[in-house]
Amino acid sequence: MLEVHILSLFPEAIKSYLDASILGRAQNAGLLQVHVLDFRQFAKGTRRNVDDRPYGGGPGMVLKPEPIFSAIEWVETNFGPARKILLSPDGVPFKQQHATEFVKEERLLLLCGRYEGYDERIRLGIDFTEVSMGDYVLCGGELGALAVVEATTRLIPDALGHNESAVQESFTQPDLLDHPHYTRPEEFRGMRVPEILLSGDHQKVDDWRQQQAAERTQQRRPDLLNHNNKKET
Repeated sequence: MLEVHILSLFPEAIKSYLDASILGRAQNAGLLQVHVLDFRQFAKGTRRNVDDRPYGGGPGMVLKPEPIFSAIEWVETNFGPARKILLSPDGVPFKQQHATEFVKEERLLLLCGRYEGYDERIRLGIDFTEVSMGDYVLCGGELGALAVVEATTRLIPDALGHNESAVQESFTQPDLLDHPHYTRPEEFRGMRVPEILLSGDHQKVDDWRQQQAAERTQQRRPDLLNHNNKKET
């Protein structure tokens, strides 16, 4: 079972998604356990402030280190050591390879930021793996945390009901997008299912899918193929 702890100032924003579809079924089946913790409860003072103005001036507010350190220490004291993941625009782009790595862990802890950013001592004092959802800025890390949890959960054996489903997808083959998919009916508004998929020849189907995946990647994401070529040279 994979155990996940999500630290967020807005737990209500993510709890409903965690209970739905694959994530909900994985929890009900005992394959996944998710705890969502509001780290504001670890802030001091009557107002429980988790942020403050940045030293040196500038816009926005910065997350204070004390409540975050305290929250993480509480989780690891009560549940055990965790692989710690920081959602941040400064992190490396999150990829399928990260999910493949994370699913091997016993326990994950994800920190969702808010406001202008983190006090740098949070990065310096805690051993985080920093990941980003892309070259854009969101209001917080909650959507990123859900993406990480879902991508990782899909790789847990039996989480999808058919383990091959998680293997035959975009990015599971190194640097390739997924091949086209078709289902019934055979013809829809003049568009027919490729005959090779109706042939019953599994080797030819596999070869066609591999070719289609390579062509789609070349058309839509040639940077992936270029990256692979650089690694081989």
